[in-house]
Amino acid sequence: MADIDMNTTENPPPVHVIGGGLAGSEATWQLVSRGVPVILHEMRPDVATDAHQTDGLAELVCSNSFRSDDYENNAVGLLHEEMRRAGSLILKSGDAARVPAGGALAVDRDLFSEDVTDALASHPLVTIERGEIAGLPPEDWDSVIIATGPLTSPALSQAVGSLTDEASLAFFDAIAPIVHRDSIDLDKAWFQSRYDKTTTDGDGKDYINCPLDEAQYEAFITALIEGEKTEFKEWEKDTPYFEGCLPIEVMAERGRETLRFGPMKPVGLTDPRTGDRPHAVVQLRQDNKLGTLYNIVGFQTKLKYGAQTEIFRSIPGLEGAEFARLGGIHRNTFLNSPRLLDETLRLKAMPRLRFAGQVTGVEGYVESAAIGLIAGRLAAAERLGEPLRLPPPTTALGALVAHITGNAEADSFQPMNVNFGLFPRLEPVLTARGKKRHLKGRDRKQAMSQRALADLDPWLAGDEAQAAE
Repeated sequence: MADIDMNTTENPPPVHVIGGGLAGSEATWQLVSRGVPVILHEMRPDVATDAHQTDGLAELVCSNSFRSDDYENNAVGLLHEEMRRAGSLILKSGDAARVPAGGALAVDRDLFSEDVTDALASHPLVTIERGEIAGLPPEDWDSVIIATGPLTSPALSQAVGSLTDEASLAFFDAIAPIVHRDSIDLDKAWFQSRYDKTTTDGDGKDYINCPLDEAQYEAFITALIEGEKTEFKEWEKDTPYFEGCLPIEVMAERGRETLRFGPMKPVGLTDPRTGDRPHAVVQLRQDNKLGTLYNIVGFQTKLKYGAQTEIFRSIPGLEGAEFARLGGIHRNTFLNSPRLLDETLRLKAMPRLRFAGQVTGVEGYVESAAIGLIAGRLAAAERLGEPLRLPPPTTALGALVAHITGNAEADSFQPMNVNFGLFPRLEPVLTARGKKRHLKGRDRKQAMSQRALADLDPWLAGDEAQAAE
């Protein structure tokens, strides 16, 4: 290890983190957990956004689900497990605010945000400053993490764009509606998880299911296609949607059967009134600990509010639905990270700026927080004069960082969820006859997960050893 200025390492100056979402909150936690003070800048409530409703840190503005929690067979579940082992605040608070959701990790969004906010606001090394950072951070801020997410303020976006001479990419993301549970007609709907899957504390009945027969489904599709939509501004009209979060009416326009193979697929579900599988199903998932709110799964939308109310109340069981929140849409921005960032997430044009979260071109709550986790650890090591150690590319954390900082094609870069396709290939295994073959399907996923966790632990141990020196 190189010589270190002990005055710096024992009393390091603060790192500035801009943005109090999942990535910024996680980056802050990782920094202060290593003894590096943080000034966390959050513009809300001084400056509002099109999607947020509170001034809480780590507010969830779309779904309340962190998706699958199965670390043996699912890449995002593996990312959950890696982050838990790395001391993630987002996963710790997510587990504390967990609500039933089958094999997924879903949370009470209010309790989750409150837990994250309390943890950071009460930490002696965290200073929270409210107000917008308009333009580039001051020059005397020598270490900055920009975690402003998909709703980066125009002034900061324009400043970064001017600095890099790179036009920002953008796409639209949509918000699903939330329904009061007491307004759902359970004489028509029923509780069941797909294939009766359950969490440790669940009973295989984590979702409310609203069945549609063929005629009802066809009428619903027609209403979606013909419903009045939000009009885009002229400069927004060519902005593409992220394929993993398409508005439901856009899916319907791609083919009348599309939704039956997407969020309305009926497989693994049986209507207890008929004993048969419905033609199509609308699922609702618990959105808060009390079980009083349910969100309509996969029903992100850009329909106008009046059209939403009318169309969604045509669903059997939702005729009297009372909406705690209707769906909406907002414009997301992200960097061309493979071109603009180095392997440690620093902006090549101005290395004192490090980026984290969805603005880097990852998609999803957990992925955004994961990049915040890595950015925070890297910034802490840099501040303390330690080597910058990236997680192995065989891990979910490492594969995600490697993808956005170099493995993806810059010319066609688009937001990406974590998936096993980002991981290095497994070595072939020997068969009983001595021949080599590549694992497939579930065997391949499980082997990749086992390799990832085996490779993660030495990396974490090395980081902890450095922190203790």
